[in-house]
Amino acid sequence: MDIYPGCLLHFSNLCLSMTMIIVLPILLILACLFVLFVLSGKMEKKITFCQLIENKSLQEEMSQNGKAMLNINQCLQQIFGEAISTAYPGLENAPLMVTLNQQAKFGDYQCNSAMPMAQMMKAKGQKVSPREIAEKIVQNIPNNELIERTEIAGPGFINVHLKRMFVSKLLSNLLVNGVQPPSLKKKKKVVVDFSSPNIAKEMHVGHLRSTIIGDSMCRLFEFLGNEVLRLNHVGDWGTQFGMLIAHLQDKFPNYLSVSPPIGDLQAFYKASKKRFDEDEEFKKRAYQCVVKLQSKEPDFIKAWNLICDVSRNEFQKVYNCLDIRIEERGESYYQDMMTVVVKEFEEKGLVQLDEGRKIVFAPGQSIPLTIVKSDGGYTYDTSDLAAIKNRLFDEKADIIIYVTDSGQAVHFQVVFAAAQLIGWYDPKVTRVEHAGFGVVLGEDKKKFKTRSGDTVRLMDLLEEGLKRSMDKLKEKGRDKVLTPEELLKAQRAVAFGCIKYADLSHNRINDYIFSFDKMLDDRGNTAAYLLYAFTRIRSIARLANIQEATLHKAAETTEVLLDHEKEWKLGKCILRFPEILQKITDDLLLHTLCDYLYELATTFTEFYDNCYCVEKDRQTGEVVKVNMWRMLICEATAAVMAKGFDILGINPVQRM
Repeated sequence: MDIYPGCLLHFSNLCLSMTMIIVLPILLILACLFVLFVLSGKMEKKITFCQLIENKSLQEEMSQNGKAMLNINQCLQQIFGEAISTAYPGLENAPLMVTLNQQAKFGDYQCNSAMPMAQMMKAKGQKVSPREIAEKIVQNIPNNELIERTEIAGPGFINVHLKRMFVSKLLSNLLVNGVQPPSLKKKKKVVVDFSSPNIAKEMHVGHLRSTIIGDSMCRLFEFLGNEVLRLNHVGDWGTQFGMLIAHLQDKFPNYLSVSPPIGDLQAFYKASKKRFDEDEEFKKRAYQCVVKLQSKEPDFIKAWNLICDVSRNEFQKVYNCLDIRIEERGESYYQDMMTVVVKEFEEKGLVQLDEGRKIVFAPGQSIPLTIVKSDGGYTYDTSDLAAIKNRLFDEKADIIIYVTDSGQAVHFQVVFAAAQLIGWYDPKVTRVEHAGFGVVLGEDKKKFKTRSGDTVRLMDLLEEGLKRSMDKLKEKGRDKVLTPEELLKAQRAVAFGCIKYADLSHNRINDYIFSFDKMLDDRGNTAAYLLYAFTRIRSIARLANIQEATLHKAAETTEVLLDHEKEWKLGKCILRFPEILQKITDDLLLHTLCDYLYELATTFTEFYDNCYCVEKDRQTGEVVKVNMWRMLICEATAAVMAKGFDILGINPVQRM
């Protein structure tokens, strides 16, 4: 058959048309997919873990990051950080302000970045209203599983409403895995210097604050997954040991073969000090003893160890009561290091002579450090420089915290400045901080002392706490319902818990009034109230005959409903725990945790009064219905409270 050229041309045009019809849409689809791929790639590069973008579900994030609790505030900060950088890519260091919303009717959280951003842009000659900025931020919020909706209020506040399903899943995660610390980017070495009593002297109420605050800081950093070294920088070296050894030789001449029965070391110290002040011959002999001790003559080292051991035994009684773990590294530990430190400062030309003394002036400091006295001896300044060098170089600390009274703030400020001057650390890399605290006052608002005007012995104080605690428990009739063993546990929990909480619940920077009556009151923000609240929560499941295993199984299968406003309020409060810990890590102010636990307990009371966990027959009192999701909310509350108590060093009991 003959084929005409015209037909061939028509056929080829038809094929070309069909090809265009089929191929062009495919090419268009591929182009769209490519653009989406590029955009999603950019998005994924910018959005970090907490943002929980759509193609990465909350469940995936939880499994990827194990059991860690999420810090909701940090997640929201990252979401709004992304929105701000997308909306205003040219604005560097834009302020990121996400806070808890103080009025629940307006939302759960609030982003307040728009106003300061408007000020920044105005300074650059760009006049934009805060509300307009807020609108643009909201338009650029990436897809996420946290936020239900946002509303712009007033001049530019962005109110944030969380998704209930998101909060419910986080609560389920907590119930299944327990209260776990937020994920840690890098494990750090933390050195905390606290307690630090003086050998041959009683621990007094002044040491109470350092011991309680320092221990709680250690517990916080340990819970967060860091390596913590708890150091007790005791005063175990110096001229006072000369007079103590000389007095020991006179009173117990056979001390080398028979352990001297020094019952009251405080009285022993006072007697030796009296002789030192009044007897010139004794004073000379005391100085000779110091020289022989510093020369490390065996008999004098043994005498020194005997005196130190008596003190250690007394200190340990206090530490046992307060459940304190601490490693002793006194001033004697750093003696051999001091010579090296002085030489290093001299070699770098940082030492000046002043009437026979060797001193160091640090930049910005009005007073110098005396590193060598005119008689050639070392000082507290020298030992503190040796200590900080040891902690930086030998211990390789990332964080060093000194917990002492605020009266030593200037001293540590100068020590830190000198350590930076010589190049031992960069404050941008290593965190070195003095966590100062105020003094303990009596109810007369004067320094806390006995009626005779003496300093209050710490052991006497703790024993008085035990007595008052038992009186309080008996007054409440607890001795009639608790076994003897349970009563003893409750006595210790209340006594020592109340003493610790009374200290930690006050801003450490301020002085605080010591009052047994106030701290043992079971109303208001006290340990007594919180301990009672905790045992009450724990008793709900027990009284409903719900076993622990049943609760664990329910945690894996039961959705935590948050439909009632009090369920919702309590659920959000429980999940703020990681935010609270982050704040304390930043400012080392532990009263924030106490305030949070009190808020959690009072929020639970609101929930319990409005939401039936267990429904009973009014006639028989028998359980007719258990609302398991509410029992799980009770369990989550108790779990967070227990971990909060643990960080504060308080031991709750199941029955009180």
